[in-house]
Amino acid sequence: MKISTKGRYGLTIMMELAARTGEGPTSLKSIAERNQLSEHYLEQLIAPLRNAGLVKSIRGAYGGYILAGDPATVTAGDVIRVLEGPISPVDFTEEDDPAKRDLWLRIRDGIAEVLDSTTLKDLITFEDQEKKDSYMFYI
Repeated sequence: MKISTKGRYGLTIMMELAARTGEGPTSLKSIAERNQLSEHYLEQLIAPLRNAGLVKSIRGAYGGYILAGDPATVTAGDVIRVLEGPISPVDFTEEDDPAKRDLWLRIRDGIAEVLDSTTLKDLITFEDQEKKDSYMFYI
């Protein structure tokens, strides 16, 4: 399964909103500028996220978007499914060889497990352990 720009940019929007939880609404323009992305493209992605109840829009001069839930409970899987659809590495039918069908199901379930166990809070508080370890080595 390859995550398209819809999924990747949608996750960027959600991470930005999660990082600013409690600070008030964030504009798509500011997210686009910080991440060097097309504001127009982000506008297309925010609607399904809002319709799914993952974000709320705030109208007005100082409006924008806020995360609808707690960053510790919204998962990468929630975002990816809204923007990309069901998680499946291949389209398979009941006629597929049982061994291959089992393989595809295990791959699907593995991907889903990673996405569903990774919250927005995990993503915004991530520390690169490899960099951290190499820094500690040089102290």
